[in-house]
Amino acid sequence: MNNPICLNSNTYHGFTLEEAVEGAKRAGIKLIELAGVNGWTEHVRNDYSDEQIAKVLKLLADNDIKAIGMCGHTNIQTAEGQETFKANLHLAKKLGVDYVTLSTGETHGDESVIGDDAELVNIIRDLASVAKGLGLVMAIETHGNNYATGQSIIALLKKVDMPNVRLNYDTGNVVFYGAIMPYDDLDASTGSITGIHLKEKAGAQNEWNFPAVGRGDLDFDRILKTSKKNGCTAALSIEIEFTPAGPNGVEDVHESLAYSVETIKRLSA
Repeated sequence: MNNPICLNSNTYHGFTLEEAVEGAKRAGIKLIELAGVNGWTEHVRNDYSDEQIAKVLKLLADNDIKAIGMCGHTNIQTAEGQETFKANLHLAKKLGVDYVTLSTGETHGDESVIGDDAELVNIIRDLASVAKGLGLVMAIETHGNNYATGQSIIALLKKVDMPNVRLNYDTGNVVFYGAIMPYDDLDASTGSITGIHLKEKAGAQNEWNFPAVGRGDLDFDRILKTSKKNGCTAALSIEIEFTPAGPNGVEDVHESLAYSVETIKRLSA
């Protein structure tokens, strides 16, 4: 397999990091993206003490799991959001990850309309300078009202023009937020990708329905072949967000994660 399998711990929204690690261990996953999104999934927080960070690192080490990324979404269009994201970058450095994901607007319910993106470009450059000093990559996710496709983010990356600002491609988000299927968009985007959120999509385009990989409507055989064809070696980070009703307890999440892993392995064989 070209791409290692990873767990995005947002899959365990509403559950503990310990439960997420247990699910990863059961599924044979060795890599994790840590969710650190204030007010949403807070498996790590930017106000953690050194002692709390050490506890997280010990939990991962004890279970032979390595953190490669952190989800640090804030609304970077606001001064408060920019400061929060900078704090997230400093946390990410202490956690030893390689990259931090972000979006360009509100984490959820983004209704902002960006006409002239010059100000946004300057904001991203400022944040990227902080990230560069910490040895981190910023990965802008296909997410929200303005930059919901790989191609729209690549156009933004060209304006930002900083090598440590790249793309985090979410296969389910491009459907839900961008109203397109991911296949051709992913094909044209792989050269700029640092991470892939392998997210399934079911139901209507604007329906919050993100089941286990292989239990929805997306053609993951085509997605994985596209990634392989283009030589993309980014980790496949499984993210399952279920429906608004949520999963039926943590065992449901564990089973959905294990099913996703088996689906990916079968299609990659």
